[in-house]
Amino acid sequence: MSVQATHTIRPDEEKTKLLNRLKRIEGQVRGVEKMVEDDRYCMDILIQLRAIESALHNVGLEVTERHMKHCVTHAVKTGEGDEYIEELMGILKQFSKK
Repeated sequence: MSVQATHTIRPDEEKTKLLNRLKRIEGQVRGVEKMVEDDRYCMDILIQLRAIESALHNVGLEVTERHMKHCVTHAVKTGEGDEYIEELMGILKQFSKK
């Protein structure tokens, strides 16, 4: 079952914070590309890849927290909570797969 919500309105401060974090991650990815081009030591590349993975994970946690505090809470109050929780659990299960 999929909830038909199409977007979330975020406060400007929250949106700016998320976008800045994603831009930093993008810069990290470009840095790793350069490391590969420059034949850098594999362990250095792996350390940077782990840092990128961790940063993305943290962004995902922030988005999840916002979703739970706003979207899911609102859905519960309006009687649609089960659908939103089911959808969220499906996504969380995908996140936990490695």
